[in-house]
Amino acid sequence: MSQPEVIYSPSKIDFEKPGKHHYHVAFHHDSSWGYSLVPLTVINGLKKSTDSVPGVAVFGGTHGNEWEGQVTVKRLCHDLDPAEISGRVILVPQLSESACTANTRISPLDGVNMNRAFPGNPRGSISYRIANFVKTRIFPQVRVVIDIHAGGNEGGFALCTSFHPIPDPVQRAEINQVAALFDTPFMLVYSSDMSSGLLPEEAEKEGKIAIGGEFGYGESVNLNGVRHAYEGVKNVLRHYGMLPGEIIRIDPHRPSPPRLVDASNLEDYIPSPRTGIWEPLVELGADVEKDELIGRLHDFSDHSSDPLEIRAHRRGALLMMHFPAHIAKGVTLFVIARDAKP
Repeated sequence: MSQPEVIYSPSKIDFEKPGKHHYHVAFHHDSSWGYSLVPLTVINGLKKSTDSVPGVAVFGGTHGNEWEGQVTVKRLCHDLDPAEISGRVILVPQLSESACTANTRISPLDGVNMNRAFPGNPRGSISYRIANFVKTRIFPQVRVVIDIHAGGNEGGFALCTSFHPIPDPVQRAEINQVAALFDTPFMLVYSSDMSSGLLPEEAEKEGKIAIGGEFGYGESVNLNGVRHAYEGVKNVLRHYGMLPGEIIRIDPHRPSPPRLVDASNLEDYIPSPRTGIWEPLVELGADVEKDELIGRLHDFSDHSSDPLEIRAHRRGALLMMHFPAHIAKGVTLFVIARDAKP
C-alpha cells in the first residue's frame, strides 16, 4: 500500500483532482528541523450529479486527546468510495497532529489549543499556521464544516451535536436540520462568549453550515459516539445528494428525535466554588429540577467534615459535568441546558 504523498507547500494541493487522494501536509517545527505531518484526504467524487452539491469538510483531532473524531474520520478516509460520491469531501483525522501524537488537549510544540487558534496566522507558531491553512485553503472548497469533539479528560458530555446562536434565520434553520442528521439525544446551542478562536465559529462567521459535537469523554473511544459521528457524516452526504441511499435512524431504539437545548449564556457554565473531589449524584443527560442535589464536593484535609452540597441553579438537562474526580476552584463543574424551540 502506498504512503500518503507529502506536501511541503499547501498551495500545491490539487483540490480538483478526481478520485481519492491521501496526503501528509508538512508544517515545519518552530524551533527544530522537522515537520508535523497533518493527514489529509481529498475525495472528488466520480459520480455525476444533476444537482449542485455543497462540498463537505470533516475534522477530527482538533484536540489531541479526543479520540472519537480521529477514529471516525480515519474510517471515512478508508471507507468512502469516490465511485459512489458526488462532489468534494475533505477529511482531516488529526488536525493538531502533534497534540494527537502526545495524547494532549493542546500542542506540545507551541502550547496552543488548536480550537482557540482561528483564524490563524501564516507567520505564527505551528498551530496558528495550521489554522490559517484550514481557513484559507480548506474552507473555500466547501460549504459544510463538521468538527468532531469529545470531552477528553476534562468534561463528561451527554451525546450531542452543537452550534452557536446564529443570527441569520436561514443559516440557523439549515444548521439545525443538518445537526439532527447525527440523531444524537441532544442538539446543544452553546455560548460563543466562553472562548474565541474556535474552528466552528470561524466557519459560522463565513456563512457555512458548521456543526460541532461531543461524542464521548474520558480519552476513550466511545462506541455510541463513533457510531453517531460516522453514520451522521454519511447521513449528511446523503442529505445533500453526495452519497446514494436513504437517511437512517442511527438510534432506532430511542423513540424521540434529537432534543434541542440551549446553554448560550455564560451563566449556564457553573464554576466550582472551591477545589475538591467531585462526587456526582445524577447521570449525564438527566433532567433535573431547580435546587435538586446533583453532587457533593469533598475536602479530604479533614475527613470528618461535611461535604459541600451542589444544587441545580435551574431546571433543565444536565449536558456537561466535570469528569475527573479532582476539580480546581473556578473550573466549570456542570452545565444545565434549557429546552429550546427550533
